[in-house]
Amino acid sequence: MAIVVMGVGGAGKTTLARRLSAAMNAEFVDADIFHAPESVRKMTRGIALDDADRAPWLQRVNREILRRPARTVIACSALKRAYRDILRRDTDPPVWFVHLVVNEAEVRRRLSARKGHYFPETLAGSQFAALEPLQPDEHGMCLDASRSPDELVADVLAASSGSP
Repeated sequence: MAIVVMGVGGAGKTTLARRLSAAMNAEFVDADIFHAPESVRKMTRGIALDDADRAPWLQRVNREILRRPARTVIACSALKRAYRDILRRDTDPPVWFVHLVVNEAEVRRRLSARKGHYFPETLAGSQFAALEPLQPDEHGMCLDASRSPDELVADVLAASSGSP
């Protein structure tokens, strides 16, 4: 099963996805590497991506999910239901989402402290504006991103053990 760790920028997706992939002996993929160079330049300048910017990126991530082994953990914002629908297209078993829930003040604090990443703190508001929380009919779970990565890994492992 592919697991997508989702949420706004600064929620801790990459940290959790890396640790989870190690705990599961699974492959790790950072969806950020599939952004078009122009999209990265826009974000670097503090310009939020729109659906048109994200569509080809999400399609590339979906193709990557389909070509990878079933045991893969992907860090990807997957902010909207429609985006998650693209990511799970043609997947069997279905993609399992882990939504890291965090408040905007904490995200801004984390992004301000982060070094060496193109995503600025000024884009936090646009991420929350676009966010559509994981819905009950979607495979996955929501977790409080203020908890430690070790606690989050344990929760995901316990919850995903009975998943397809």
